[in-house]
Amino acid sequence: DTEIDSDVVSKLVRKMQDPAVGAAMGQLKASNRNDSWLTRLIDMEYWLACNEERAAQTRFGAVMCCCGPCAMYRRSALLLLLEQYETQFFRGKPSDFGEDRHLTILMLKAGFRTEYVPEAIAATMVPDTLLPYLRQQLRWARSTYRDTLLGLHLLPGLDRYLTLDVVGQNLGPLLLAISSIAALAQLALTGTVPWWTGLTIIAMTMIRCSVAAVRAG
Repeated sequence: DTEIDSDVVSKLVRKMQDPAVGAAMGQLKASNRNDSWLTRLIDMEYWLACNEERAAQTRFGAVMCCCGPCAMYRRSALLLLLEQYETQFFRGKPSDFGEDRHLTILMLKAGFRTEYVPEAIAATMVPDTLLPYLRQQLRWARSTYRDTLLGLHLLPGLDRYLTLDVVGQNLGPLLLAISSIAALAQLALTGTVPWWTGLTIIAMTMIRCSVAAVRAG
């Protein structure tokens, strides 16, 4: 479901010339961007994830997830981690989702750097209807929370920015959900509309989306 540019391998290989680098990923775009409003939003989301989140993380040599559609791993490092990777367990049960994030965390735990290469571009098919998209996002969210728990002890050894980034990624959606539930409870119990809560959420969302839309084209 992914087409990589003809020069992707050579561009990722340049990063791997540094023996400290265990994995490198390229930039993802939605190949079916023009199919629907949803695919356009997902393409914008990919741009943000790559060119803001991963671009910031790579400054500290710790991209937290080298995305599956366009990633390269050092073979010698992979062989060291292969048994852990193939026998993933979480809370005593086999785990078969989020393989790319899990392998990235294993690389970081083993002391390797993980990098992002924006010039290495791959176009991947994305869901064009809401239900498959929500299923995908649920699967990715499970992976994010699981591997955050597995990698928490890494954070003290990484830059403070990365700690802030990981905490924000995990607490942000939770705080948004709590705010929304509290607003609905206020409406149901008191009959008053929580204008400030709603306006704050909408304003923050609109500012972020507008910046993303302009920068992502």
